[in-house]
Amino acid sequence: MKLHHLRSATFIIESGPHRILVDPMLGEAGSIPPFAVARFKARRNPTVGLPDGAQAQLDAVTHCLLTHSQTFGLKVLQHQDHLDAEGERFLRQRHTPVVTGAPDQAYLKRLGLNVSQALTPWQPQPFLGGTITAVPAQHGHGWIHRVMANGIGFYLELPGEPSLYISGDTVLTDDVRRALIELKPDIAILAAGQAQMDVGQPLLMAGQELVEFVRLAPGSVVANHMEALNHCPVDRPTLAKMMSEAGLASRVRIPADGQTLAF
Repeated sequence: MKLHHLRSATFIIESGPHRILVDPMLGEAGSIPPFAVARFKARRNPTVGLPDGAQAQLDAVTHCLLTHSQTFGLKVLQHQDHLDAEGERFLRQRHTPVVTGAPDQAYLKRLGLNVSQALTPWQPQPFLGGTITAVPAQHGHGWIHRVMANGIGFYLELPGEPSLYISGDTVLTDDVRRALIELKPDIAILAAGQAQMDVGQPLLMAGQELVEFVRLAPGSVVANHMEALNHCPVDRPTLAKMMSEAGLASRVRIPADGQTLAF
């Protein structure tokens, strides 16, 4: 298995003949408005472009996983850092099979996307000769998660490959702990940027939650969702320092944009 990290939460899983795109934010730098204007500098998103070689990787895509896309079915509340206008266009033009959570199915079909599977949490479904299981994700602490898109993570078991858990946008919950402890993924993808809006508590794991996630993970952890959005204050050096101080640096890989990790 290879993981091709593109930017933020967008990456491609390479497994045999399959190239599985996760959460496509594919637009140019600055194509999305700021997600915070008071708590953090009001920079347009994404704050960086796609890396060199991204188009060649995208040209090989065969499938797509979407952790979450919408709140209340309103286009204006679409989570563009996981599915932006260019991501929509890419998937629609190629008629790419999309796997997502059941609550997002109708919304994505209205966008003209080819939703091939809609998952219910903790119910495994066949996928590319193996299985895929949705794990609930809670997008924030406190009241704010009720107005966010509470999507899913994915646990994949593909033939001849290490098992893979993608956390999605979530704080540390009992469901996340269950995925790490019971499913025992060989690789866990951790959304680590500690995103916050101008109001409310963090939307992603922060501080000790990040440390606990890594300690609970039985295998390698790959950290993403950093350094591409104006509301994510945790960058790669900050996370690396945090993990080093916790004695966990050897457990965590923090890819640069455009980097490929082989497992």
